[in-house]
Amino acid sequence: MAEQRMLKFVKVPRDMPAKRKAVERREDFAEIYAQYAAAKAEEQASRCSQCGVPYCQSHCPLHNNIPDWLKLTAEGRLREAYDLSQATNTFPEICGRICPQDRLCEGNCVIEQSGHGTVTIGAVEKYITDTAWAEGWVQPIKPASERAESVGIIGAGPGGLAAADTLRRAGLQVTVYDRYDRSGGLLVYGIPGFKLEKDVVVRRNDQLAQAGVTFVLNCDVGVDISFDEIRSRHDAVLIATGVYKTRDLGGPGAGLTGIVRAIDYLTASNRKGFGDEVPEYDSGELNAEGRRVVVIGGGDTAMDCVRTAIRQGAKSVKCLYRRDRANMPGSQREVANAEEEGVEFAWLTAPRGFTGDASVTGVRVSRMRLGAPDATGRQSPEEIPDADYTEPAELVIKALGFEPEDLPKLWGIDGLEVTRWGTVKADFVTKQTSLEGVYAVGDIVRGASLVVWAIRDGREAAASMLAFLGARSTVIAAE
Repeated sequence: MAEQRMLKFVKVPRDMPAKRKAVERREDFAEIYAQYAAAKAEEQASRCSQCGVPYCQSHCPLHNNIPDWLKLTAEGRLREAYDLSQATNTFPEICGRICPQDRLCEGNCVIEQSGHGTVTIGAVEKYITDTAWAEGWVQPIKPASERAESVGIIGAGPGGLAAADTLRRAGLQVTVYDRYDRSGGLLVYGIPGFKLEKDVVVRRNDQLAQAGVTFVLNCDVGVDISFDEIRSRHDAVLIATGVYKTRDLGGPGAGLTGIVRAIDYLTASNRKGFGDEVPEYDSGELNAEGRRVVVIGGGDTAMDCVRTAIRQGAKSVKCLYRRDRANMPGSQREVANAEEEGVEFAWLTAPRGFTGDASVTGVRVSRMRLGAPDATGRQSPEEIPDADYTEPAELVIKALGFEPEDLPKLWGIDGLEVTRWGTVKADFVTKQTSLEGVYAVGDIVRGASLVVWAIRDGREAAASMLAFLGARSTVIAAE
């Protein structure tokens, strides 16, 4: 109790950001920051109005019991708050860092709607789980009993890992196959370290490995192992590959050196953060340092690219988007962060080609205006005649979104049904595909979406697979 009272009266300087460098030199910085974080978490949690209709909870894909764990945090009952948070979210410390809370829980907070500023739900969620790890409250995964059934998961992203966690806790034997050399998917290589520290993801990977989950990495399904072989090894299979095929951009000069894909650019930056040898980064091919950078796109990936380029020391960073600010798909909070860091946005602009001889020197840009609404209700951009100009650029990053790979063709699968968009068809509730015992979750079903939706899908698919395998075992035993 004495410690809690002390934390309540910690004085937070109004000019904290300006003083941060001086504070970092002090030996007791960690202790001071811990007290600051605890005080802010308690302060924000106590602002929750405990409203009768918790819109924050209903707008969370995982339906986290947000009001109750905020109340527990405000009362200083952090371990109970963590237990409640963990009950519905496999990776709360990850969601607390990267979820677009402004579009989900925080954007629907009744205090925010009344004009008094939202409760910072994501920051409190992060603090609760970080504290749980530091205090040793996060327990190892120890199944009550082992089961003989085996599940193969293709893809070590958030959907696959969430399913692996649930299935392993139930005692199933779980093997995760992934094409990359590290587990985590876009959590590791797609999201910058300044938004999601990589040791946070590695810590969860280690927890699963220590629990007995087998990771088969550097394994490209369809090349190193066939889908049929995976299916023959396991009693059920989960497809959680995500979507990695980049939407391309044509036009004159599209093949010039210096025009790169967002996934390649972000992966190189993240690998460098791990300490890997990255020749493309060292050569400058995938490094923005000292260069004029243009990023094309308006989603969260584009925001990751522009903010990474700023941190790499780019000479200038400009983002081109064909619609206006109100119609962009990315998080408005991320846009605001990027602007504060020095990124310039050119709204209502679309690339029409590129200039340069061997290397790109500029982007040919058409000015746009918003016309009639399209099928989704958004106003369609249309070109303004004779309003083209050239935007100087020495590095152009294409962040136009991702599409699914053609898995039936890539893996040589007969009978796996896909939609007209190329995503895998899966039952909305059970996540089962057209193949018996084969399930699919995350972006490969939804199209490019949020990490929190992949986590929900993985948890739900795991529950369906447990029901499927349980029923199957009963039938076999009866025979």
